[in-house]
Amino acid sequence: MNTYTTLVKFFQDSGVFIYPSILVLALGLSIAIERFIYINRARSTNRKMWDDILPMLQAGKFQQVFSITAKSDTAIGMIVNNGLGRVKSARRREDIDAAMEEGMMEIVPRLEKRTHYLATLANVVTLLGLLGTIIGLIKAFTAVAQVNPAEKAELLSASISIAMNNTAFGLMVAIPFLLIHAFLQARTAEIVDSLEAAKISFLNLVERIKAETGPAK
Repeated sequence: MNTYTTLVKFFQDSGVFIYPSILVLALGLSIAIERFIYINRARSTNRKMWDDILPMLQAGKFQQVFSITAKSDTAIGMIVNNGLGRVKSARRREDIDAAMEEGMMEIVPRLEKRTHYLATLANVVTLLGLLGTIIGLIKAFTAVAQVNPAEKAELLSASISIAMNNTAFGLMVAIPFLLIHAFLQARTAEIVDSLEAAKISFLNLVERIKAETGPAK
């Protein structure tokens, strides 16, 4: 029996309660793929943007950096642009920090968007598997109690298959979803930490250049 035949038989023996679990699987996979692509893209574009503007910041070319970041849709570009917009009018480091923190408050929810659904879907598919298991066991007990002995073994076997297959499928979907959720959360936290580090570097550069050359260029 090849793999395809085995899979077909598995789903045929699982009853109707396997279909909501398949729907949850499809929804979770679409979220996981979209989030993976978005987070990886954000990670690479942020790194490239920071590598591009850091030498200009170190040289005190704030106006040039402001022009570049104003056209950028990257997270680091938005944060730096907010900070540069406050550099000339701010008297304290905390004022610039507050402006950049406003940008962070807008960006972080975008990075975390929909990722938490994966953990919820993992719980839902586990419960759906449990529901299918209970329905299968109810059918098994009904078969034992009501049918004639000639049909009892066949109906009992089919009902137990429904119960076990739903449990197995629910766990096979839930476990990877939890792992993917943890992975995406770790990647998101890594991006947020890098943005915080870039923000501190920017503030230190602004203070140093202001002290050395006076007002920003």
